[in-house]
Amino acid sequence: MTKRFLFSLVLCFLGFGVSWGEEDTVLSRPRESSYAPTSVSEPFSMTMEKDIAKKPQVMQEHMDYLNARYDLSKRVTNEVTMSRGKSLPVGPTARLPKDMNFETLAKMSPDEIKKLGIFPYKPLAFIEHSVGGMVFPKHVLKELPRLERFDLDFDLPEHFLPEFPPPMYLTTHKEAGDVSQGKLVTIDNYFELFNGLLNPKQLDGLRLLVTQFPQQQFNATDDRKSVNPSLGVTCFDCHANGHTNRATHLVGDIRPQSHRNRINTPTLRGVNYQRLFGSQRALKSIEDFTEFEQRAAYFDGDPATAFKKGVNILERGSEVHHMAEFQALLDFPPAPKLNIYGKLDPKKATKDELAGQNLFFGKANCMECHSGPAYSDNTMHDLQVERFYKSEMVHKQYIRPEGAIKTFPLRGVKDSPPYLHDGRCLTLEDTVEFFNLIQELKLSPKEKKQLVAFLRQL
Repeated sequence: MTKRFLFSLVLCFLGFGVSWGEEDTVLSRPRESSYAPTSVSEPFSMTMEKDIAKKPQVMQEHMDYLNARYDLSKRVTNEVTMSRGKSLPVGPTARLPKDMNFETLAKMSPDEIKKLGIFPYKPLAFIEHSVGGMVFPKHVLKELPRLERFDLDFDLPEHFLPEFPPPMYLTTHKEAGDVSQGKLVTIDNYFELFNGLLNPKQLDGLRLLVTQFPQQQFNATDDRKSVNPSLGVTCFDCHANGHTNRATHLVGDIRPQSHRNRINTPTLRGVNYQRLFGSQRALKSIEDFTEFEQRAAYFDGDPATAFKKGVNILERGSEVHHMAEFQALLDFPPAPKLNIYGKLDPKKATKDELAGQNLFFGKANCMECHSGPAYSDNTMHDLQVERFYKSEMVHKQYIRPEGAIKTFPLRGVKDSPPYLHDGRCLTLEDTVEFFNLIQELKLSPKEKKQLVAFLRQL
């Protein structure tokens, strides 16, 4: 037994990876712990003071990063609007190198784009990746000030986000239209709004969805990120009215911290059509997803901090079931130009919209993943994005091959900017440009506009 081997055993026992001349990888170098600390060594007031003091610099650095990647100026259209009338953001917004356009970029091979480091849609880093946690848009905080953090602000301008509050549609009451009556559904008004529309189990499920429970950054302990002790957050604080306000977070199931993906809160509309939940976790039922969120995702996937802050153990047979039963009623918004088969009615659609539909089911190959009435095949696909960019640390996030991502439904997609699991595509135009590059489609500018015109009608 050599001295070097003995030394390796000692280092491994102490928790360090050992590498003797191999390539430096996450598996070969010393790593962060999988666990967050639960014992705080300084008074809460001191932590808050430090966080508040460094917040301007943190936010400035992040906004410099965002502005280097995107044109965040307000460009919108009212030709088609979201379901309650909000203007749609128009793109593409991703910045390209000087003297470069998307048509020129699309003519390049993945290897060329990767070598030059000019792929415009790399993973989107969190506001402060080393910290993470739930962060809510500023306009949401005006309605729910208890959700404000003292250390971070939300980063994307409001014109890139869904309307707030969004309408709520139920599969059981299509005749009622927006059952939220233009209000944000909360613990204060849910009973008044839904008593008589829901059965007792569904009403109880909704009650739980608007009830606050402790969460990693919003709780009563000494390592929270809210000024005052908090009862926590509700499911509908992110999934506003069963849809989304695009509050952001970091996934709970990836370590080390630098490898965690930003989460773009998905809509809950149409979950009755879905068979997979979670962008990469592939949970098999809405019950699994609901229970996972409360037991793990609320606490960054760390059970030690969950026990400290007050994990909410839901009873599967009643509470989880009731919450899932209500979620299964959430419907997609109306799509007046679609027929009973989910396709455009030629009598109602424009020529560009019909041309976009032909592209969707033809040259653009969208239907390979986005099929069926919800425009999702209910499975997962690996887009092999690593063909276009190298693994590296960018803005405190280690970007790397991401693997398979679930196929999100496209029904009602115009109501849900920004797009992809981490929100890296701010508009539908950005999304089309992303897939034009990833799939090497070489769509013309006119074809891309036609595809966007179709997506706006889903």
